[in-house]
Amino acid sequence: MAPLSVIGVTPERMPVRESVVTSISIQKRSSAKKALGRPPRVGIKNKTLCTLTDEALRVYFAQLNGHKPGDLYDLVLGEVERPLFTAVLRYTNGNQSEAADILGINRGTLRKKLKSYKLTGG
Repeated sequence: MAPLSVIGVTPERMPVRESVVTSISIQKRSSAKKALGRPPRVGIKNKTLCTLTDEALRVYFAQLNGHKPGDLYDLVLGEVERPLFTAVLRYTNGNQSEAADILGINRGTLRKKLKSYKLTGG
């Protein structure tokens, strides 16, 4: 389902009594926006993760000064996986089973990766 703003319906144009609109808290409005499919804006100047990654890699290659990079795949995955796992674990309040489910990976795989990034006590 498309967000209402895509089809030209904004909160100002919605046929809702004013008293109902003003009684909604800011937090509930934020939740409603998320439910409508509008993700919160994140990143530097609201750039996508893909764009930021591309820019970072361009800078990385420019700074090599002719040297050949090594283990670039592992370097990039490590830079992305660590904050991804941290954020998902924060979201699940540390529940690794739920985090693995959200990530779409096996719980054992998650535990192994958490250990390799030293993100757990054991």
